[in-house]
Amino acid sequence: MGKKLTDAQIEAFHRDGFVSPIDVFSEEEALRLRNALESAERKWPEAFQGAARNNAHLNITCLDEIAHNSNLVDAIEDLIGPNILNYGTVIFIKEPKDPGFVSWHQDARYMGLEPHVGVTAWVALSTADDESGCMQMIPGSQHEIRDHNDTYGEQNILTRGQEVPDVDESKAVSTPLRPGQMSIHSAQVIHSSQPNRSNDRRIGFVIQSYIPPHVRQTVMETGAQLVRGTDTEGNFKPLSRPKTDMHPEDLAAKEWVNEVWAEILYQGATRRRDY
Repeated sequence: MGKKLTDAQIEAFHRDGFVSPIDVFSEEEALRLRNALESAERKWPEAFQGAARNNAHLNITCLDEIAHNSNLVDAIEDLIGPNILNYGTVIFIKEPKDPGFVSWHQDARYMGLEPHVGVTAWVALSTADDESGCMQMIPGSQHEIRDHNDTYGEQNILTRGQEVPDVDESKAVSTPLRPGQMSIHSAQVIHSSQPNRSNDRRIGFVIQSYIPPHVRQTVMETGAQLVRGTDTEGNFKPLSRPKTDMHPEDLAAKEWVNEVWAEILYQGATRRRDY
């Protein structure tokens, strides 16, 4: 039995490459966090457009709060140990009736992190189900990094529209979440999500990824945030937590990290998009 996860949940993660659902917040607490996020969106719309949705935990306090939540981090510790870094975050919002989708892919294929032991937490701030386009996983697909094709599909909300070809979708498992729940998946598991056909926004806050300190960035230097324990290796520039929303120093840190992320994620690409 772990701090948060049961033995069965830990076994499922190692067998399937993911575990879901996991309770993190109450629905009331999730609504408070959603309201805080949407209030920040209304106040600073430019801070939530395109690539600015990457690493907003560095300058928006409600997102920082999620990334450091003890229930959430306890579950991560059960999988990767007591010394935990947050490599980065992404806000994935699908508007009502939004045709945007995420193709079948593996995070580890293009993040430049080695070894591939990171885990991603996908936190729901609104209902995520088959109608709204919840995550889908291919169980057991975490044992091999597959080749990806860059499609740059207009409705594909991944950076390069990257996708793993010839995925057997008959094996796909949906991971529906209520507001306040999360799924955790391996950086290597093949996953995707479909368009939002519902009448509400599908809001997911994704910590991508939590990593132990021995993980290295192999493309170029970047930063990470110590979440728990001790950074025993010093492989990343330490990043601070925000004290207030949109503080200029925090914004500068986020912009630097996002510039580095673009160089890493688009390495070898034929073109770039503002994702």
